[in-house]
Amino acid sequence: MKSELSWLGIVAISAAIAMVPNAMAVENDAAGTIAPVPDSAQSGGEGESIVQVANLVYAGVKSSKCFSDHFLVRAEQETSISTSRRFHAVKLASEDLYDFPMVIMTGEGTFELPESERQSLRRYVERGGFLLASAGCSSEEWNKAFRAEMEAIFPDHPLTALDMEHPIFHTVNDIETLKGWHADPRPIEGVSIGGRIGVIFSNDGLNDTKHTQGCCCCGGNEITNAEEINVNILAYALTY
Repeated sequence: MKSELSWLGIVAISAAIAMVPNAMAVENDAAGTIAPVPDSAQSGGEGESIVQVANLVYAGVKSSKCFSDHFLVRAEQETSISTSRRFHAVKLASEDLYDFPMVIMTGEGTFELPESERQSLRRYVERGGFLLASAGCSSEEWNKAFRAEMEAIFPDHPLTALDMEHPIFHTVNDIETLKGWHADPRPIEGVSIGGRIGVIFSNDGLNDTKHTQGCCCCGGNEITNAEEINVNILAYALTY
C-alpha cells in the first residue's frame, strides 16, 4: 500500500514560513497493533525533495485542466519549497492519489462522484491530504454539485466561510482582500477536520486562467489575486 504522508518528509524549511513535518501515518494491522505506513516512490521520476501537486480526474472522465500551475513557480521563488513545475494528472480513486500532498479539482457543469471516489477522497483528506477545489467560470452547476459531494463525504464537517484573518491568507503573502474580475468575490470556504483545513473551495474561482492556455474565466467573477492565494494554500497544506 502507498504511504498517505510519504511526501511530508521531503519538504524543506521555508525562509518565509516555519514548516513542521507531520508525524508518520500509522495503520492498524490484522492483529490490531499499530504499524507504520511504508514510504512510496515519487511519481514521474522526480527527486525526493520535489513537492508534487496533482490535478484530479474525477467522476469517471472529468478533468481539472483549466487550473493554472503557475503558482508552483512563484512558490519556489518566494519560499524554499522545491516544487514540480507542472501538475501530475491522477485519478481520484487511484492509490497514486497518496503520492501528493495537495490535489486540484475544478470544472464546469454538473457531476456526481461514484462511491469509490467519495471514499477515496474522504480517506485522503482524513489522512492529511489537501484538496483545493474551484468552480471554473464561476459555474453554478459545478458549485451545486461540489457542495452536494462535500455534504455526502463530510456530513459532520460542513463547508464554512473563512475570514481574512485565517492563517491560510497569511502564510507567505498577506492577503487583506479578495479581488474579483467584476465584483467582490464570495468568501473562500473550507472543510475543517480536527482543527486543520483539509478542503478549500472557491465558488468564484482560484483557477488563475490568465496563466493557462485554451482556458478563460468566460465572464465568471474569477479571483484576480488567485496566484498569491494559491501560494499561501500550498504553504498551508505543507505546514498544517
